[in-house]
Amino acid sequence: MKKIGFVDYYISEWHANNYPAWIKEVCGNTGAEMEVAYVWAELDKSLLDGVTTDEWCAKFGTQKCATIAELCEKSDYIVVLAPSFPETHLRLAEAVLPYGKPTYIDKTFAPDEETAQKIFALAEKYNTPMFSTSALRYASELADFAGAENLIITGGGRSFDEYVIHMAEMAVVLMGEEFADVQVVKQGNQRICHLKTADGRCCTLTYAPNLGFTIAAEKAGAPSYKAISSPFFKVLMGEIVKFFACEGKNVPVAKSQTVAVMKLRDAVLK
Repeated sequence: MKKIGFVDYYISEWHANNYPAWIKEVCGNTGAEMEVAYVWAELDKSLLDGVTTDEWCAKFGTQKCATIAELCEKSDYIVVLAPSFPETHLRLAEAVLPYGKPTYIDKTFAPDEETAQKIFALAEKYNTPMFSTSALRYASELADFAGAENLIITGGGRSFDEYVIHMAEMAVVLMGEEFADVQVVKQGNQRICHLKTADGRCCTLTYAPNLGFTIAAEKAGAPSYKAISSPFFKVLMGEIVKFFACEGKNVPVAKSQTVAVMKLRDAVLK
């Protein structure tokens, strides 16, 4: 049985609380033999609910490691979480990536493109297979909007800074990696981001805290609309398991795509 190690800022948070069951489900469906076995968290107590690392490990049947080095040595594969704290990812990557083990780094990958490039440079230096993505990349609804000329993507969440990554990921998947023009209008906590590609295609990202993720588009002049309701997180877990199972030989998301998402996020925040 291959062992997965979770590295986090604090372990009791939504991603860490849900990923183990989804990974187990994927392994049950595919026959992959791996499990979440080890945990290391920078803070011992969750800032969300006060749960300690020991309490979390008792609940999920995992072992707490005293150091991040211990986790890296014992684990076959590593998941760097801290999804709400991308500013921690570079220092966590500096500790994890030298071990050369297939690694998934959760969204938001980095606080900016410059830091993203530093993390990728570390992975290349140590020949460590690695990828990162928003789970929204794997929403099945996106397939219906390939080739759209005019696109509106909506989304919500706790803050624009944290949750724009999901809309940016979908925009890059559907519109490509290069945007020639970005303009953002603020309406209180709302943001309307107008994007244009070099060949004149347009995309608008509309954020409000309580908005759901949806896509509306014009394709060959015909309008279409879909709310995103597919199990995209479970699909992401499947991709992570496949990536680990092949020992990182097939990376599901290219570096250029992740860098493009970070560039777009930088632009709309600026």
